[in-house]
Amino acid sequence: MNRYKPRLIEERLIDLFRYYPVVAVLGARQVGKTTLVQNLFAAQVESFVFDPVIDIENARLDPEFFLQNHPPPVFLDEIQYAPELLGPIKRQVDRLQQKGLYVLSGSQHLSVMRDISDSLAGRVGIAHLYPMTRRELAGLRKGLFLENWVQGKTVFDDEEPGQELLYPLVWRGGYPALVDFPASMVAGYWQSYLQTYIERDVRSVANIGSLQTFGKFIQLVAALSAQEINYGHLGRELGVDRKTAQSWLETIQSTFLWFSIPAFSRNPVKRIAGRAKGYFTDTGFICHLQRIGSPEALGGHPLWGALFETWVVMEIIKTIQAWPMLPNMYHFRSYGGAEVDIVMEINGMLYPIEVKAKSNPTRNDGRGIGAFRECFPKEKIGHGLIICAVEKPLALSDNLIAVPWRVI
Repeated sequence: MNRYKPRLIEERLIDLFRYYPVVAVLGARQVGKTTLVQNLFAAQVESFVFDPVIDIENARLDPEFFLQNHPPPVFLDEIQYAPELLGPIKRQVDRLQQKGLYVLSGSQHLSVMRDISDSLAGRVGIAHLYPMTRRELAGLRKGLFLENWVQGKTVFDDEEPGQELLYPLVWRGGYPALVDFPASMVAGYWQSYLQTYIERDVRSVANIGSLQTFGKFIQLVAALSAQEINYGHLGRELGVDRKTAQSWLETIQSTFLWFSIPAFSRNPVKRIAGRAKGYFTDTGFICHLQRIGSPEALGGHPLWGALFETWVVMEIIKTIQAWPMLPNMYHFRSYGGAEVDIVMEINGMLYPIEVKAKSNPTRNDGRGIGAFRECFPKEKIGHGLIICAVEKPLALSDNLIAVPWRVI
C-alpha cells in the first residue's frame, strides 16, 4: 500500500470545510480524492462510497432516512451515483445552519455540478483535484515561483529542486497508483483504467452509440493534446458528425480527462484565432494511448514537444488549484501564426507563458510574447516567461526570462 503523499490543496480544503457547510472535491477517477479526504478528515467524518449498481443502505431509495441515520459530519464519496441525496442535504444544511457538515466527491463534473448547482447553490465550496504534481510525487514542499512571479517578483525560492529525470516524469504521469508500479505493469494499469472509465463513467453521462468508436476517439484526442481543436476534423477522422465530436469532447472534459483553454481576445474583430486549445490532463495516459512503451522512447518522438507542453501546462494548472483566487487562463494565436501557450490573468495583469522543449532558449523564442504585446498595447502585461530545459534562470531581455521546468 502506497504511503500517503501530501497534496497541494490540503490547506484550501481545510479552509473550505471550516467556512462552508458542504465541500465538494471533484476530479477524475483514481486521482486520490478519497485518500486525500480520508487523510484530512478521517477523525472527524463518517465515510460512505456509493456504487452505480448497489444502493448503499437504500440511500437512493430513501435519502432522508439515510441522512437521519448518519448525522454529519459525513463524507459521501462518488456522489454522482446517489444524486437523490443532494436535496435532503440542502434541507439538512438549512436546518442546522453550521459549517463543515458534508464532504462530497465526484468524478463526473457536468452531472455532479448540475445537481450541486440546483441543490446546493451558495452552500458548497468546490475544489478540483488533478493527478499529482512533480513536487507532490517527490514529497517536496510547495513551489513558490509562480506565486512570486504573478506578484511581480522573480524570486527563485527553490531549495529542494529534486533530481528527477524529465522523460520518466512525463512517461509515467501523475496518477497516485502508479507511484510504485514497475514499468512493466504500467500498460496493464492504463488498459484497465480505460475500460473502467468507458464502461462506468462515460456510459453514465453520455449516450455513446459505439463504445469502440469512443475508445478510438480518446486515442485520437490524446494525440491532439496542446493543439487547437477542430471538431469537423475530429468527426471526419472517426466517421461521425461535428456535433457528435463536440459532444464527445465535452464528455471527456466533464470527466476530467481534458482541459480546455479559451483564446484570449478583448476585441473579436482583431486578427486573433478564436478556437480553444486543449490538453489531455495526464501525459502518462497519452503515452499509453500512443503506444509509447518506455521513457527512453520519448527522445526524438514526434509528440515530444506536445507532451512536454502538456506536462508543463498541467503542472501549472494543478499548482494554481491551491491558490485563494484562480487566475483566468487563455492562449493566444494570431492569424499570422504568432502564439503564446498560456496567458494568465489575475489582479488586472496578464502574464504570458511559452513552453519550449529545448535547453538553449533565445530571445527569438519569445517572439509570440512580443506579438501579444503589440496586439494588445493598452493591456497591462507582466514579464514574459519561457519554461524550458535550461539549467538555470536566464534573462533573455528586460521583460523576458527563461526558467527551468523544475521551478514550477
